[in-house]
Amino acid sequence: MSKLHLVFGGRVADPQGVEFTDPANLDVVGIFPDYKSAETAWRAAAQRTVDDATMKYVVVHLHRLLQPD
Repeated sequence: MSKLHLVFGGRVADPQGVEFTDPANLDVVGIFPDYKSAETAWRAAAQRTVDDATMKYVVVHLHRLLQPD
């Protein structure tokens, strides 16, 4: 099985957390076949919003959700 990773972001209530304030308007960067390419996309997206403390991008390990063992 591929080790799929999802990269997305949006405005958060607290920069230390992951409570997104407007889930309907999340920026879905994409789904990637490996962590390295997901990290590259995450860094690029995060860099575009570096001056906005309420914007946060994350990498989700989809393969862990699909096969939690």
